Amino acid sequence: LYGTVRRFLSTVQLNPFPTELVRNLLNEPASVKVDEVVRYEAGYVVCAVIAGLYLLVVPTAGLCFCCCRGHQRCGGPVKTEYKEMACERGTLMTFLLLTTLVLLIGVVCAFVTNQRAHEQMGPSVEAVPETLLSLRGLVSDVPQELQAVAQQFSVPQNRVLKDLDGVAGSIGTAVHTQLRSAVYEMLASLLSLGQALQVSVDHLRALNATLLELREGQQDLEQAVSVHRERLRDLLQKPSCQGCQETLSQAHGLKLGADFSQVPPVDDVLHRLEGVPEANFSSMVQEENSTFNALPLLAPLQLADVVKELKKAVAQQPRGLKTLAKAFPNWEAASRWSQALEKVENSSRPYLKEVQRYEKYRWIVGYVLCSVVLLVVVCNLVGLNLGIWGLSAQRDRSHLEAKGRAGARVLMVGANLSFLFAAPLILLVFSTFLVGGNVQTLVCRSWESGKLYEFVDTPGNLPSSMNLSHLLGLKKNISILLAYQQCRKGAPLWRVLQLNDSYDLEPYLDLSQYSAKLEQELQNLKMDMESLDLLSPAGLRDLKALQSSGLSNIHYPGFLIQTEKPVVNTSVEKLAHDLEGLAHSQGDSVLGKQLQEEAQGLRTLYQEKVLPQQSLVAKLNISVRALAFSAPNLQRETSGVLDRVTRLQGELPAWAARILRNESKCFLAREMGYFSQYVAWVREEVTQHIATCQPLSGALDNGRVILCDMMVDPWNAFWFCLAWCTFFLVPSIIFAIKTSKYFHPIWKRLSSSSSEETQLFHIPRVTSLKL
Repeated sequence: LYGTVRRFLSTVQLNPFPTELVRNLLNEPASVKVDEVVRYEAGYVVCAVIAGLYLLVVPTAGLCFCCCRGHQRCGGPVKTEYKEMACERGTLMTFLLLTTLVLLIGVVCAFVTNQRAHEQMGPSVEAVPETLLSLRGLVSDVPQELQAVAQQFSVPQNRVLKDLDGVAGSIGTAVHTQLRSAVYEMLASLLSLGQALQVSVDHLRALNATLLELREGQQDLEQAVSVHRERLRDLLQKPSCQGCQETLSQAHGLKLGADFSQVPPVDDVLHRLEGVPEANFSSMVQEENSTFNALPLLAPLQLADVVKELKKAVAQQPRGLKTLAKAFPNWEAASRWSQALEKVENSSRPYLKEVQRYEKYRWIVGYVLCSVVLLVVVCNLVGLNLGIWGLSAQRDRSHLEAKGRAGARVLMVGANLSFLFAAPLILLVFSTFLVGGNVQTLVCRSWESGKLYEFVDTPGNLPSSMNLSHLLGLKKNISILLAYQQCRKGAPLWRVLQLNDSYDLEPYLDLSQYSAKLEQELQNLKMDMESLDLLSPAGLRDLKALQSSGLSNIHYPGFLIQTEKPVVNTSVEKLAHDLEGLAHSQGDSVLGKQLQEEAQGLRTLYQEKVLPQQSLVAKLNISVRALAFSAPNLQRETSGVLDRVTRLQGELPAWAARILRNESKCFLAREMGYFSQYVAWVREEVTQHIATCQPLSGALDNGRVILCDMMVDPWNAFWFCLAWCTFFLVPSIIFAIKTSKYFHPIWKRLSSSSSEETQLFHIPRVTSLKL
C-alpha cells in the first residue's frame, strides 16, 4: 500500500527537487513568485481542481436528487414489467455489490491506516527531541566521556590489587607443587633408611647379646654333658649290662655340636654404632614434611613487604591516562553547537505538541468519516439482501413486497448519506493529501535519493546562520553527504572533521613505564628455603656412622655354619628314652635303677640346658639371616641417600628461585594482560564509540525514518484509502438509486387491449348464498 501511494505521488509530482525555489525561500522569502510555486505544484493543482469539481458536483447532484425525490420524480418504482427487466436488475445488483466490496476494502484499509498513523504519531513526536539531544551531546560530551574512560583504569587496577592479595600464597603453592615430588621422595627414602637402620642395629645388638649367652651356656652344657657321658660309659660297659652295646655307642657321641667360640666377633661394629640411632627418623621426617607443607602459608609472611610495595606501584595511575581528557582539543564551537541544537529542541516542543493535538482532531474526524462510509457499505449490503429476499419468494406477495420496499429505502438511506458527507470527505482527503504528498515528494524523496544533502552541500543554498562548518567553528567547509557516508561506515569524528593532527591517542595509552616499574618490583620477590633441612644433624651422624660401621663386612656365613649344627650331637631325648627301655630289660635291679636315674638326669639336662641353648641358637639364626640379607645393601643405600640429600639441599634454593622467577613472569604477563585489555578497550571506545560520528548518521537516519516511514507513510496511506472510498461513493450512489427501483412492487402488464390506467379496479363475481 505504501509503495502504491509513493508511485501515485510520483505521478502527481513529476518535477525534480526545486533547488532555486527552496534557495530563494530560505535566503529571500519575498522574492518567491506565486507562479513559480504553482508551476512546480502543477500536479497538486490538477488534484485540487478534481477535488473542487467533486466538492461542487456531488453535493449539487445530491441537492437536485432531494428535490426530485420530494416531487416523486426520481428514484421511484418501475411501473410496468418488461422483457429486459431481469437482466437490467441483475446487472445493476452485480455492479452495486462489486462497488460495495471495493468500498468495504477501502474503508477497512482506511480504518487501519488511520489508527496506524495515530499510534505512530506519538512515539515519532517523542523521538524528535531525543534525536536532537543525541546530536547535541555528539561533540560537547567527548572530553567528559574521555575522562570517564580514563577513570575506568580502576577496573584492571582493582583486579590486579585483588590478585596481589593472593600472589604470595599462589607462589608458595606453586613452589610446593613443583618441589613436592622430589622432597616427598627424599623424605620417604630417609624414613625407610631410618627404619632399616633401627632394625639393623637392633638385630646386631640382639646377635651380640645372644652370642654371649650362647657362649656362657655352652660352657655349662659342656661340663654337664661330660659328666653324663662318663657315667653312662661306666654303666654301659659293666659285664652285667645286657644289650647295652648300641646305647654305649650313643653315649660315646654325647658331645657338643656347635662351637660359638669360633664365630667372628662383632664388638668393633657395635662400638662404631654405639648410640645409633641418635635421631628419631619418624619424628624428623614428620617435622620436615610439616615444614615443607607449610610453604603456602609461610610464603605470604615472607613476601608481605614486597607485595606491599607492589600494591603502591599498582595504585598509581599512568601519567598518560591522567592527561587523556585534558589534552583533547578544546573546541570553542562545542558550546555554540550545543546551544543551537538546544534552541532547536526547545522551539520544536510547542510545535510538536500542536502536531499531536491536530493529529488527534484528524484522527477523530477520520474515524467518524470512515464510520459513515462503513455505514453506507452496510446500507448497500442490507438493502441488497432485503431486495433479493423480496424478489426471490413466491408466497405471501404483500409481505415480500414490504421486504423489497424496505431494501429500496435502505439503499436510498446509503445514497443520502453519501451525498451528505461527500463534502467533508473530499475536504479531509485533499487537506491531508496536500500536506502528506508534499512532504513525501519534496522532503522524503529528495532525502532518500541524496538530493537534499547535495542541496545543503552547495555553497549559497543555505544562509550563513545554518552553515554547519560555521556552527562547528571549522576552518574548512565539510560536505554533509560525505560526512554522512563516512559516519555510516563508523569513521572517527576527527577524521570526518579533519582533526587528525590535533589529537594523537597512542602516547596517552603507553604503559611501558608502568609495566617496567611493576617488573622491577616483582624481581624483589624471594623465598627462604633454609628452614627446610630434610636431614637433621643427628640423623646425618647416624647415617654416617652406619656408612662407616662395617656392618656389611661381618662374616655372616661363619655364624650360619654354627647355627646349622646341633647343640649336642646325640639326641638327648632319644638317649634318655633308650636308657629307660634298657633299664627295664636288665636282670640286675641295681643296674636297672642306675640306668633309670641316668635317663632322668638326661631329661633334666635337656630341659634345663639343651632347650634354652637351642632357643638362643634359633634367635641368633634370625638376627644373622636378617643382617646377612640387609647389610650388603644398607650401606650402599645409605651412601646414595646421603649424596641425594646433600645434592637436593644444595639445589632447593636455586630451584625455588627459578620457580619464583617463572611465577613472577607469569603473574606479570597476566596482570599486564588486564592493562593491555583495558588499553585496547580504551582505543576502541575512543575511536569507535566516543569519538565517532555514528550518532550523526544515526540521527539523520532516525529523522528520515521518523518523518517518512513512521509519520508520512501511514498519513498518505490514510488519505489514499479515504480518497478511494470517496470516489467510489459516486458509482455506489448511481447503482443504489438505479437498483432501488427494481425492489418496489412492479405492476404486471394486462393481457387485454385496455391500458393499465383504465383497469384500476377488479370487481369480484357475486355468488348466491345457500341456506
